[in-house]
Amino acid sequence: MRRLLRVPQQSRRWAVNSPDMRHRIIIIGFTMNHDTVEVDIPPDFRRDHSRAAADSSARRGSHVSPILAALACSLLVGCAVGPDFEKPAAPAVSGYTATPLSTTVASTGVSGGEAQRFIRGSDIPGDWWTLFHSPQINALIEQSLKNNPNLKAAEAALRVAHENVLAQRGAYYPSVTAGFTASRQQQPGSLAPVPSNNALQYDLFTPQVSVSYSPDIFGLNRRTGESIQAQEQAVRFQLIAADITLSTNVVAAMVQLAALRAQIAATHQLIDSDTNIVQIVRYQWTKGYASRLDLAAQETQLAQAAATLPPLLKQLAAQRDLLAVLVGQFPSETLADNFELASLQLPQDLPVSLPSVLVAQRPDVLQAEANMHAASAQIGIAVANRLPNIQLTANAGSTALAIGQVFGPGTGFWSLAGAIAAPIFDGGTLLHQERGARAAYDQAAQQYRATVLTAFQNVADTLTALEQDAASLKAAASAADAAKLTLDLSERQYKDGYASYQALLTAQQAYQQTRIGLVQAQANRFADTAALFQALGGGWWHRTDLAGDAHEQ
Repeated sequence: MRRLLRVPQQSRRWAVNSPDMRHRIIIIGFTMNHDTVEVDIPPDFRRDHSRAAADSSARRGSHVSPILAALACSLLVGCAVGPDFEKPAAPAVSGYTATPLSTTVASTGVSGGEAQRFIRGSDIPGDWWTLFHSPQINALIEQSLKNNPNLKAAEAALRVAHENVLAQRGAYYPSVTAGFTASRQQQPGSLAPVPSNNALQYDLFTPQVSVSYSPDIFGLNRRTGESIQAQEQAVRFQLIAADITLSTNVVAAMVQLAALRAQIAATHQLIDSDTNIVQIVRYQWTKGYASRLDLAAQETQLAQAAATLPPLLKQLAAQRDLLAVLVGQFPSETLADNFELASLQLPQDLPVSLPSVLVAQRPDVLQAEANMHAASAQIGIAVANRLPNIQLTANAGSTALAIGQVFGPGTGFWSLAGAIAAPIFDGGTLLHQERGARAAYDQAAQQYRATVLTAFQNVADTLTALEQDAASLKAAASAADAAKLTLDLSERQYKDGYASYQALLTAQQAYQQTRIGLVQAQANRFADTAALFQALGGGWWHRTDLAGDAHEQ
């Protein structure tokens, strides 16, 4: 059955639901600028009342006041003005990269050189960092999740948001207050005395209870609660994103720390080799076997190698400080400093979520969706603020001239009252607030789209990086093998007297340089593998401490 209620002026269409979500109402306009309320009622919903109301309406005509239309809507099923939020559809794309994914190349005999296979549609474990099989990383991540202050602050923010949700629920119930007033008064003789004993000076003792209630006719409280719940979800997903980012940062810091330590060791050996070469060339120059130009060239090479050491030491100290802060410690506190890249095991089977699933598991995308939901509810709040508001109040108590007479015969009083107020003129304030709410929703929708595009970009970039990391590691390993072979041959020739000591040192120098490149390539592969798990959502839905009721809306 459809009821059509009209008020003068053009309308706008809203779709709303009944409180129990069983019946759908289509409202066209219900503000000072809208003209129609159209209600769809299922045939089995209040059949007799609806038929009687329809017959009565036909006899009286279809034009009624907005207030009566509101009361009819409320009595039938209850209304919540404003748009009902609809979850954005998943992007209609089938992949992340322009070219199909393939198994990465392998580098034999090198730590982290295993081939990696991309398993399309595979799920991500909640404790993905355990795939590296490093007890040190596992311990540090566990410590960081317990002690990191930023994560603790995010948890506190979630508790604040949850308490705001619980606080808003009080708007659905009547407000009951109790009060007591004691006063001593004196009336002028020219006025009629208030007490029955005609006294001009008297005491009054008044205890009373007051009850007030605002019926949620147009769903102002429901839309407000919906908005606050969506904001809680946004804070929850922000916490989840902080948790995943923290875990990834710990892994990346550990990998970088080990890589820097290996690079510093290779640089020290390189400086030692360059120093020996300079000493040989200087001796040859003093004997006339080498020119000053040869000595200057070797000294320049030594200085260049020595100049690379302080930045590496600086980075190492910064990584140690960063790791200490991530786990909730001061930089002065010591951490385990014997971690090496060789102790890590590279995950060979890498899960790659389907594009349609990515938007449902990336916490930043879900946070943007929650922000969009909150903005949608704000439209309903702005619309409801332009509609009439009903206030019901009741008071009961006792007034006596003496404290002992309170609640005695003849001292009681009570009152019941109802009030309705509707905005008539506000200089366009409420109208522009509604328009602003709609613009805020458009803004949130575009921010959601930007977040989705960034999420897909992160995954695509990481997948490409993993493929190129494998190729880079293979090239670095080949260069290191060739340099090691050159060094071995130079050592044999030197022992047999066929090569000079300077040639041997040059081979050692080249080998140390290739070692530095190899370490960097290994570190990139481990770090980008961790970045892939983060880009795909981090598997938080498998962790009981994070999943909870994150999807309850």
